[in-house]
Amino acid sequence: MSNTENESQAALLEYYRQAYEKEKQKNAELAARLADAKAQAEDLDVKLKRIKNNPIWKATGPLRSVMHWMIRMKDRLVRLGSPRGIVRKLRSKLIERKAMRLHGRASFPTAKEAKEMRETVFPKEITFSILVPLYNTPKRFLAEMIDSVRAQTYPKWELCLADGSDAEHSYVGEYCEKMRAQDGRIRYQKLEKNEGISGNTNECYRMSSGQYIALFDHDDILHPAVLYEYMKVICEQDADYIYCDEATFKNGNIDKMITLHFKPDYAIDNLRANNYICHFSAFSRALLEETELFRSEFDGSQDHDMILRLTTRAQKVVHVPKLLYYWRSHKASVASGISAKEYCIESARSAVADHLRGCGFSGFEITSTRAFETIFRIRYQLTACPRVSILIPNKEHYEDLSRCIGSILDLSTYTNYEIIVIENGSKSQAIRDYYEEIGRHPQVRIVKYEGEFNYSKINNFGASFAEGEFLLLLNNDTQVITVNWIEEMLMYGQREDVGAVGAKLYYADKTIQHAGIVLGLGAHRTAGHTHYRVNIENVGYMGRLCYAQDVSAVTGACLLVRKRWYDLLGGLDESFAVALNDVDFCLRLREMGLLNVFTPFAELYHFESKSRGMDDTGERARRYDEESAHFREKWKEALAAGDPYYNPNFSLDRSDFSLRIP
Repeated sequence: MSNTENESQAALLEYYRQAYEKEKQKNAELAARLADAKAQAEDLDVKLKRIKNNPIWKATGPLRSVMHWMIRMKDRLVRLGSPRGIVRKLRSKLIERKAMRLHGRASFPTAKEAKEMRETVFPKEITFSILVPLYNTPKRFLAEMIDSVRAQTYPKWELCLADGSDAEHSYVGEYCEKMRAQDGRIRYQKLEKNEGISGNTNECYRMSSGQYIALFDHDDILHPAVLYEYMKVICEQDADYIYCDEATFKNGNIDKMITLHFKPDYAIDNLRANNYICHFSAFSRALLEETELFRSEFDGSQDHDMILRLTTRAQKVVHVPKLLYYWRSHKASVASGISAKEYCIESARSAVADHLRGCGFSGFEITSTRAFETIFRIRYQLTACPRVSILIPNKEHYEDLSRCIGSILDLSTYTNYEIIVIENGSKSQAIRDYYEEIGRHPQVRIVKYEGEFNYSKINNFGASFAEGEFLLLLNNDTQVITVNWIEEMLMYGQREDVGAVGAKLYYADKTIQHAGIVLGLGAHRTAGHTHYRVNIENVGYMGRLCYAQDVSAVTGACLLVRKRWYDLLGGLDESFAVALNDVDFCLRLREMGLLNVFTPFAELYHFESKSRGMDDTGERARRYDEESAHFREKWKEALAAGDPYYNPNFSLDRSDFSLRIP
């Protein structure tokens, strides 16, 4: 070997040594910053708890509520000052009135419809045991609750009432005895002592004899057709766990709705982070074999614990996408605010932790989010440190690419990755110079793709060079925000039941570009992004921008997937050259029985308009129309079935969870 070659090799080794030391130093600095930030957060948390427990803080609560109300009113007046604000307000009022017509008392069956329902002969003999633990229930609430059960259009039920009320509320027992005398399907037992929510409900269960158990709160109201609808899915789909949509109402009038909660179908990651199923759960008695109904150690969130345990055991969880449960909001109910029962927060956290341990997880961390105290962020422990291959297609766009790669190298706390830039026809000297510079970095490679632009082909070509166990498809016009973005995605990607993982992406103005994809959404009825253009501070519909959740698809602009899954599917479908290749890929993962997960805790900017441009006419529009038609044909059955994670009561014309108005 010549002296020149020796010197070149020595220089290269020195470059790598310096790069390694620089990376080591950067990681040490980041670790120190993270430790400091965590310590500061813990200190602030202690101070916040001290303030909240201060008698003066508690006493001034009403005053602060008034102040915040005045601020909200001021903001609303400012927004309403523009024509757009006025139109938005009028539209909201219209939807509200329509919602009452569609989902309130007006949705109750007519006398003729109720008669037909009662006379329906089902192929199965099922009795529902409705369990209601009573404790000092206000007489009006008690009467309305019992009346809503007696009004059921499916007649085979029994109402099991276990009463833990004190002596001052003896009218509870007197009224229940009166109702039992009128209707033999009502069972009542006065308990010797109040055993709490779990104990009283378990006493109800011991009284029951039905094949299906249903859980009902003592101050709420059922839609007259709820048991009929549940019986239909038991017979048609062999459902062994069933739930429906629900509304919170006030002033004793179910048409005075505060919130309408239209839920997704069964989604385990959603359920771990948030008890979205809640009311009205009914399930096969067989699911309770060798397990408890409610466990007293989870009082306050005993339903979350029970739902997690039973849905995990269930063979067929079915969501009835109709608003069939009315949750009364009053001072003592959780519906009026979690502060009514602060112990619920720790109880819910414990329930989720117990479930996760039962599923084999360890080393996780569960914390409340800004959306709500019982909506959780779950940090899973990484079980390994696998290599991640980041694939970035690029043609020209020196500024975009350098910003993207620079943010990865400068901010990422995860170090076991490689960056593969897939060059596709660049000609400018600026990008060539950048390739020469960045290509010397030990974690960056430049590979050259020859041929016309085809996003799928380009990524498939780049994947053939990948050495990582995971692939991370990334657009060149992105920029890392969250330093642990790779870890946040890997904690889901490492699971064997997960296919693709997507991040939360923002435009430059800090409005949302991507927070999960819904099938059928948008003018082309192919797929669209939810919460599109919503402000970064928005918590989303029912807090959905604040927790990791299962979705049908995530965008290929930032998509993590196990390379094994990618290779098994043959990569991206190359017949989708530009659009919908990511959605198609996610749906094929879904066909394999895998979950696709969106996490809001991996955040990046996506300067989409800068790299793609804003021209959606001419050749680009024609090509998109062709690929949309191809997608609709390929996935016509999935589109016809609807997105399981997007309630059919929502409009497919808007991305803001607006209600569909017939």
